[in-house]
Amino acid sequence: MKKVVKFGGSSLASAEQFKKVGEIIRRDTERRYVVPSAPGKRDSKDTKVTDMLYACYDKAAAGEDFKADLKAIKARYQEIISGLKLELSLDEEFKTIEKNFKAGAGEDYAASRGEYLNGIIMANYLGFEFIDAAAVIVFEENGEFAAEKTNGILSQRLGKVEKAVIPGFYGAYEDGKIKTFSRGGSDITGSIVARAVKADVYENWTDVSGLLVVDPRIIENSPVIETITYRELRELSYMGFTVFHEDAIFPVRREGIPINIRNTNAPADEGTWIVESTCQKSKYVITGIAGKKGFCSVNIEKDKMNSEIGFGRKVLQAFEDYGISFEHVPSGIDTMTVFVHQDEFMDKEQKVAAAIHRLADPDTIEIESDLALIAVVGRGMKSTRGTAGRIFSSLAHRNVNVRMIDQGSSELNIIIGVSNSDFENAIRAIYEIFVEVQL
Repeated sequence: MKKVVKFGGSSLASAEQFKKVGEIIRRDTERRYVVPSAPGKRDSKDTKVTDMLYACYDKAAAGEDFKADLKAIKARYQEIISGLKLELSLDEEFKTIEKNFKAGAGEDYAASRGEYLNGIIMANYLGFEFIDAAAVIVFEENGEFAAEKTNGILSQRLGKVEKAVIPGFYGAYEDGKIKTFSRGGSDITGSIVARAVKADVYENWTDVSGLLVVDPRIIENSPVIETITYRELRELSYMGFTVFHEDAIFPVRREGIPINIRNTNAPADEGTWIVESTCQKSKYVITGIAGKKGFCSVNIEKDKMNSEIGFGRKVLQAFEDYGISFEHVPSGIDTMTVFVHQDEFMDKEQKVAAAIHRLADPDTIEIESDLALIAVVGRGMKSTRGTAGRIFSSLAHRNVNVRMIDQGSSELNIIIGVSNSDFENAIRAIYEIFVEVQL
């Protein structure tokens, strides 16, 4: 078997954490390909190395003296090296970084050095081969990740290596210029590596024992999800699940490689399994609850709208023309509502409204702000009668006014719209009825 293991920033924040990671990898010889993040926070008052690098580069780009900032970053790495008692010097690496910062190498280059340097330390500590992600992960000129090209290069390169460390978060354009994924992109790198080596499992190690049914900031001691499908996770990630980067699903999904979310600080815990499909039933009717605040709705009314061919396309064209993406579009016979991110829409609302009038000639347009969307997701919902009714009942009991409800055709998820002020209350109500009561 082959396992790809990715470790997050909290798992690699100090020498003590590195030692835990080393024990985890050495305990299982199948853990052959390691993807490290940059060092995270050592405590709540600490600063992530990636943020230190951004701040350092900002000074360099502004022509200010950044040597003290770079020295502080070097000290973070030296603390790890000394704690691990390694015969390793990063002096030459930091000289190169200083030179490239002065030359204006770019923010992506600056941010990527966190993973790059941690990868060098990790490879030295484990005795694995170090492979710079810039040499094997390719981006197109337009900034899009070149999935197939990367898979070919990486498969060939790792086919010659028994054990390797590949830093997460970044790759490079064909000309060698560094390009990063979005924040949390080390998850994506791990998934890309897992696909390239045709891994049996992709283990993603973090500081929690798997995915939780609901945000622990809203519900304390929320249970861990034992098994979740790719599709369920996509729905939840899009609506706010943050433990695992939503784009990291795609490379492994096409190969059917399961993902196992594990806890570096509690390695005996089984964690959460993310799979393509499963016959295992969820412990609850729902798999998880997630949501976001900060939406507004644009309600369009027109008599006999349903019989007018192309009406919906004309309305959405108005949003597209001003670069605004929509979240959900529930509709009735004479009404159509478009939910959008409020911060994207506010400055353009009157222009969009005018464009809707011009393109679709509605009777009225009403805009409502400060709304939240909540996704209730679960593969068990389609085989359970009365799910929507239970949601309505629980929300009514808590005096939460439902502004919208939209159920996908797959019956995998139900989206509920409520006021921002009712957001946490609504999530608690749904959690209680499906997890605590389990009627």
